[in-house]
Amino acid sequence: MNRADLVAWVGTHILPHEADVRAWLKRRVRSEASVDDVVQETYCRIAALGDVSHIKDGRAYFFRAASNIVIEQIRRARIVHIDSVAEMEALNVVDDEPTPDRIVAGRHDLLRVKALIASLPERCRQVFELRRIHGLPQREVAERLGITENVVEQQSMRGLRLILKALSAEETAPTPGSSRSTKWYEQRNRVRNR
Repeated sequence: MNRADLVAWVGTHILPHEADVRAWLKRRVRSEASVDDVVQETYCRIAALGDVSHIKDGRAYFFRAASNIVIEQIRRARIVHIDSVAEMEALNVVDDEPTPDRIVAGRHDLLRVKALIASLPERCRQVFELRRIHGLPQREVAERLGITENVVEQQSMRGLRLILKALSAEETAPTPGSSRSTKWYEQRNRVRNR
């Protein structure tokens, strides 16, 4: 997109909403100067875009970009005023950073899935890894392993079914000592031994 097209797009899709964005910001930030800074920074970021075809709603994009700038300013501030906390809450901002518990749980889940993949039957595991993890096309997997594309498709689906079944079984695992416990462990071992 050339500069003239970008300027025309901003004039049509962004500029008409500046008054609304300013009014919205005035209710959320401490000073008029801050509002001006946020609006100016928002325009700078929009001007720096190489392409705007991904923007479906200019108004929503303008509001979201301004909101993101306010959040960045609050996070960068060395001294966090009590008003800043209220501002962040007013913006309805959800921190996308995972909590330490979620990071640990995610790592645990990843290790669990890796173990399930490793426990697949040899041919099934090879096909599953090449197809689903490395993203190779079905034809290339078939050529590498010297099998038909139909077998690749079947083994890939089989691997996925076995992994999903094992994950489902683990989620509904009974507590040790319960009446379902023995039956569950037998079923889990059958899935792993396939």
